[in-house]
Amino acid sequence: MLEKSFDSRNIEENVRRVLAEVEEAALRAGRDPNEIQVMAVTKTNPPEAINRAIRSGIKLIGENRVQEMLSKIDGIALGDCALHLIGHLQTNKVKLAAPHVSMIESVDSVRLAREISVCSEKLGKRMPVLVEVNIGREESKSGILPEALFDFLCEIAEFPGISVQGLMAIPPITDDLVQNEQFFELMHGHFIDMQAKKIDNINMTVLSMGMSRDYPLAVRHGSGIVRVGRAIFGERN
Repeated sequence: MLEKSFDSRNIEENVRRVLAEVEEAALRAGRDPNEIQVMAVTKTNPPEAINRAIRSGIKLIGENRVQEMLSKIDGIALGDCALHLIGHLQTNKVKLAAPHVSMIESVDSVRLAREISVCSEKLGKRMPVLVEVNIGREESKSGILPEALFDFLCEIAEFPGISVQGLMAIPPITDDLVQNEQFFELMHGHFIDMQAKKIDNINMTVLSMGMSRDYPLAVRHGSGIVRVGRAIFGERN
């Protein structure tokens, strides 16, 4: 799974290009480029490739699977680079992930939020989390439906071992840029709406959306974290 070959020069060039494109997209949208984090999605990539991306300027990486993360974490020179867990997380894997990550981006149930809280308290920490929203209402995807979001946030807000920092979403894959933009607009609207409600113990400051195919568009519509894998590391095997 981690035998993917890589060209370190390509990774360095790709990181420079992605960072420049994010900065350009932010400036065109009238935003401060420093508000946007570029996450290198490291799924299937070996530590050597990840370390090259970090040395090239990446300050945030995201792993999808707990077991894969654990298998290579000792070989990753994080330094001041943050590590987020971004994939679907089973409750029985929380205790394995919690000691190693600085945020869990895929909270999609009360049960999972409660387990993260319990495990984090045992570690003496309060885990920053994002709530996953199923913005495309896809049956194949997890996430909270938009109409249930407010009640969900209110329910998990009191869990002492988590700190809700915002929302994340992965819109349906489509080649229709107009439709894609509509999903981003809709998601940003829900984010602003939840901010305005000022729910106690909810710090609604982070919106995570946008991937390799559409991250400049996501930046235009308010994303604060864009997930970039293929555009940095190349196609997966």
